[in-house]
Amino acid sequence: MLERALHSEGFDVSVAADGADLLAAAERQVPDAFVIDIGLPDSDGRDVCQALRARGIDAPVLFLTARGALTDRLSGFHAGGDDYLVKPFAFKELVVRLRALIRRGAEPAEPPDEDRLRLDPARHSVAVEGDDVALTPTEYRLLAALAARPREVVRRAELVAAGWPDGAIVHDNTLDAYVARLRRKLREIGREGAIATAHGVGYRLE
Repeated sequence: MLERALHSEGFDVSVAADGADLLAAAERQVPDAFVIDIGLPDSDGRDVCQALRARGIDAPVLFLTARGALTDRLSGFHAGGDDYLVKPFAFKELVVRLRALIRRGAEPAEPPDEDRLRLDPARHSVAVEGDDVALTPTEYRLLAALAARPREVVRRAELVAAGWPDGAIVHDNTLDAYVARLRRKLREIGREGAIATAHGVGYRLE
């Protein structure tokens, strides 16, 4: 129904049935914007968004969800989303928001970088050249936050916001312990030294 309505407004629409289909389609062609339901059949839409960002795909993401609590909205933005619309919504509002996102993200999209880590939101895993390792949901979110900004220091507070629900009490040594676990798992798939420490500031994915 949404596909037909957007077509009637002049949009060229491609539909993906789940997160895996969306990521596969984005490998072939990056659209001007994504509309992603958070409740996907195979994964959480926020995890799919993080996988897109980790692959270097920066096209705007508009989330659709039935969950409108502040913590839910914040988690969408922390996952790399650009806008958030709660069901039920007025279709005209969706159109206006989508057009605004497309205008703001009008720069040509670059193809995904093949050298990046491959995050799978359905299996909560990361792969490098065919070798993969399973991650916990928190490990997945932390690695995705780092992978979305390669070679850039991501501050500790930003990582906490990406990895844990808003308002959660996370001690410094908890974050460090999770990063240590990520380092061990990345070592298993040949990425020794992938995460560098910026002492007193945060971490960087090399």
